[in-house]
Amino acid sequence: MNDLEMYREQLAMCDDKMIDALIERNALIEKIVSYKKKYGLPILQPVQEKKQEQRREERLREQRYRDEMEDVFQRIVRNGKRVQAHQLFNYNIVLIGFMGVGKSTVSDYLSTMFAMKVVEMDQVIAEREAMCIPDIFAVYGEAYFRDKETALLVELQKEKNVIISCGGGAALRAENVAEMRKNGRVVLLTARPGTIYERVKDSTDRPLLNGNNNEAYIAELMEKRREKYEAAADIVVHTDQKSVLQICEELVRKLTEQERA
Repeated sequence: MNDLEMYREQLAMCDDKMIDALIERNALIEKIVSYKKKYGLPILQPVQEKKQEQRREERLREQRYRDEMEDVFQRIVRNGKRVQAHQLFNYNIVLIGFMGVGKSTVSDYLSTMFAMKVVEMDQVIAEREAMCIPDIFAVYGEAYFRDKETALLVELQKEKNVIISCGGGAALRAENVAEMRKNGRVVLLTARPGTIYERVKDSTDRPLLNGNNNEAYIAELMEKRREKYEAAADIVVHTDQKSVLQICEELVRKLTEQERA
């Protein structure tokens, strides 16, 4: 064996070691998740993640190929989050609730923590129709928009381990709820009317509030929808006066408790 062949063989052995290390790492992630679930510990621990990131930065600081190695670790960390997600959720997470309850904020945070794909239904429909939601309502009517929601939910049946953020009216149709539940857990996010008003009062893309953007109308409309929202939900999470971390931790805890039950 000449030197070149020897170096190539050593490189292959390095690859084997990395594969073995990744297998061990993924197995440890599964054990950590199982341990947290068993003893009711918080699943989301951003402080611990920050410590691990700082430790890695310290190790790589003087390395010649620091940027290249950091790029590899970013991918490893992201895939570790996906392992967590698969360990926790063998289904889609479907977020429902009134406008302004925090569906987009929660879906973005969950996506960051678990590297899960997010589908914002309103955004997808608006992109496909090449017009904003208020214009769809104005040109084609609400029924047309609701039909598009139903078709998209049917389409999403082929997805798995995805966060689906629904528009405020999506859960009002029985056929929509049936589609949500085929491969998902339905999470109702809710808040007080006053909280919602403060969140949406300056918004221009809420067609149902046109001419009625006030707390009294929001309270009335929420009450009309409350029964259908609650009937559709597998779990309910209140978002008033909570950080997005607190909301998401409660959401994950309730979902895992439901799975155990």
